[in-house]
Amino acid sequence: MRLTTKGRFAVTAMIDLGLRQNSGPVTLAAISQRQQISLSYLEQLFGKLRRHELVESTRGPGGGYTLARNPTEITVADIILSVDEPLDATQCGGKENCLGEGTRCMTHDLWASLNVRMVEFLDSVNLQKLVDDQLSKGLQIEDKPTLKRAISSMPVVKPVRINAPNSVFALGNVFNKT
Repeated sequence: MRLTTKGRFAVTAMIDLGLRQNSGPVTLAAISQRQQISLSYLEQLFGKLRRHELVESTRGPGGGYTLARNPTEITVADIILSVDEPLDATQCGGKENCLGEGTRCMTHDLWASLNVRMVEFLDSVNLQKLVDDQLSKGLQIEDKPTLKRAISSMPVVKPVRINAPNSVFALGNVFNKT
């Protein structure tokens, strides 16, 4: 079993949100910038997180996302399962037909037991613990998110309007008039 980027990014984004939600709604653009995760990918993940009632969205200026529940009530398993991340180490996806036609492989019970332990472990870790771990490592939270804007240090130069013929034919007409 391996955890894909979908699950990793969802947990990372939720930690980021948990760290900053006391300052109001957090924009996906800010999370995207801080965590180096594609904005469109975050939009997909947060759509699923919202449908599973882990986050709430606020529209308009000053809008963004906040946690829908207390971070102590949201587990890593909740986050991973809400973004459709499979937590299954069996070859057959738990259907007990590893070798086809209802035949289980010799290690099916081993992998099924691992599945149970993985879910138990991920269910034992809540979002608040992950947030506290980041704070205890000295992570500094800025007061207001700083989004990099496409602002150039070069002054804006307005184009110079030239009143001249724009073709050879127009130039010929200018000389024919005189």
